[in-house]
Amino acid sequence: MSAELTEEEMRRALFGGAEPLAQVSASPVQDTLSDIVIIEPAKAAEKKKVAKAFTPRLRVTLRVGNEFEGETHEMVHEADTLSTLLAEQEATRAARKKFRFVEVVSVKPT
Repeated sequence: MSAELTEEEMRRALFGGAEPLAQVSASPVQDTLSDIVIIEPAKAAEKKKVAKAFTPRLRVTLRVGNEFEGETHEMVHEADTLSTLLAEQEATRAARKKFRFVEVVSVKPT
């Protein structure tokens, strides 16, 4: 076998014979052009309404008042979290807007 190959021999080695390519490329081009159909996206692609997932809630009971060791009221706050610490903080922050003294009584899931 010779060390130098001609350009034509290299093409045949890499891509195969020239005749089968001509036959294969001629017929599919005509067939694929006639088979192409443009389909518009359906309305199913619009945003679907997703049902709201279950939101875990904690019920925080607070004892609040404006007088030191005076009259107190019970206040209930519902927090949308699983963390009891965050629920307590959120409830006390909300209660401090109206009351001066706030005491957490309990934190329970609803």
